[in-house]
Amino acid sequence: MMLSDDKVTHMSHVLLRELLAKDTIDIIEEEGTVRHAIRRAIFEQLQIGQDIDDAARAKIESLSRHVPEGSPEWDVLYQQYFDSEEIKRGF
Repeated sequence: MMLSDDKVTHMSHVLLRELLAKDTIDIIEEEGTVRHAIRRAIFEQLQIGQDIDDAARAKIESLSRHVPEGSPEWDVLYQQYFDSEEIKRGF
């Protein structure tokens, strides 16, 4: 699932504000630099999730028989392939 740039920017502001308010972190960089790093980390994680989703869907599509998306069988296969792909990638 991809989020808009505005939503991720908002999330980075909220996250940094909460971390600072709860004295969870001490930052030695400018807040803008930290927010940029948070945004980059969020986008990287979203991309990994998308890659895993794509791999699971590709495995289902590669089956010799057609499995319609949304069917109970498709849902079970998707979850199995998704979980397998996560494990393969160390998640």
